[in-house]
Amino acid sequence: MTAAMITLPKLMMIGADAHTEVHATLEKLGVTKPLIVSDNFMRESGTLTKITSVLDDASVAWVAFTDTVPDPTTDAISAGVDILTKGDFDCLIALGGGSPIDTAKAMAVLATHGGAMRDYKVPNQVDHSDYPIIAIPTTAGTGSEVTRFTVITDTETDEKMLCMGLAYVPQAALVDYTLTVTMPWRLTADTGIDTLTHAIEAYVSKKQNPFTDSIAKSCMALVSRHLRTACNQPDNTSSREAMMLAATQGGMAFSNASVCMVHGMSRPIGAHFHVPHGLSNAMLLPAVTAFSAPHAAGRYADCARAMGTADDRDNDDTAVKKLLNELTSLNQDLKVPSPKAYGIGNNTYFSLLETMAEQALASGSPANNPRVPNAQEIVAIYENIWE
Repeated sequence: MTAAMITLPKLMMIGADAHTEVHATLEKLGVTKPLIVSDNFMRESGTLTKITSVLDDASVAWVAFTDTVPDPTTDAISAGVDILTKGDFDCLIALGGGSPIDTAKAMAVLATHGGAMRDYKVPNQVDHSDYPIIAIPTTAGTGSEVTRFTVITDTETDEKMLCMGLAYVPQAALVDYTLTVTMPWRLTADTGIDTLTHAIEAYVSKKQNPFTDSIAKSCMALVSRHLRTACNQPDNTSSREAMMLAATQGGMAFSNASVCMVHGMSRPIGAHFHVPHGLSNAMLLPAVTAFSAPHAAGRYADCARAMGTADDRDNDDTAVKKLLNELTSLNQDLKVPSPKAYGIGNNTYFSLLETMAEQALASGSPANNPRVPNAQEIVAIYENIWE
């Protein structure tokens, strides 16, 4: 097998109270003037104060930009870049779910290189930024704290743009499950299925490698054992900790392999209809797995075995059937709606299917799928999941 390039943060702290190491992390990176990128919920819930109090105790001056938005947009990025470039900052602290972390990544690149975010969407890559990022995730799902990707919605076109390169890899990640214990049920479910999707797609991707295979299988096992418990017993710290670790593992896996067709198709749903990313992945995962599995039965069977859905006594075909049943059952248990049940309008949805298929293919992610779809096949899957 050819050599695989592996990219990870320079420094990671994983476990309870890792967020209290934020000042020590600044010192290790040799930076002193942070701009905190977060959102209003982090500010109002008091989570932001947990970070700023550590900085205050160390007499570190800071400024907070808390106007990030879910599914970050180019308009929100521009507002943050304006603050970053006009201030005296030498790093970013990204606090929150995937949206604040993705926002900070985009801000760092635009503040360094200028231009518009669409200039940097794939296939373009950016490998340098002047602003190191310390990522502190507060949801267990996106894995953005360890990835070389960001996803930004172009306000003018409603296109969710995938951007990639070493510039987007945070220099440090403080992965603290105690920051996730107040996640609501729906968010826990959606981010958990996002994590599972990362692991499955990394494992079946044409760009998989032995490093990502081992991490992806560990991630799948953790999600299978702990996601339902984390949803239904939110105070279960063992399951919260396991899901946080799984999210980081999932991010490491797909960042060093790739995502595939599920992500390629889910981004347009999120962009056009403002469906949360993990939820749109969940809507698609069973159908895309059924479409893809005949072309990589052994790989999908391994996923079923890693999840404990099948075992070594099952042949690959049986294991794949058990995987499909489990993905369907998981969606039912976690109350994943169809696009119709979510409230998306029939006429609007079907009028955009061809556009969404084109956007999915343009992202490049479906090209990594075991079975590479054409536009008509993508449209058919969008139609299939409607209700």
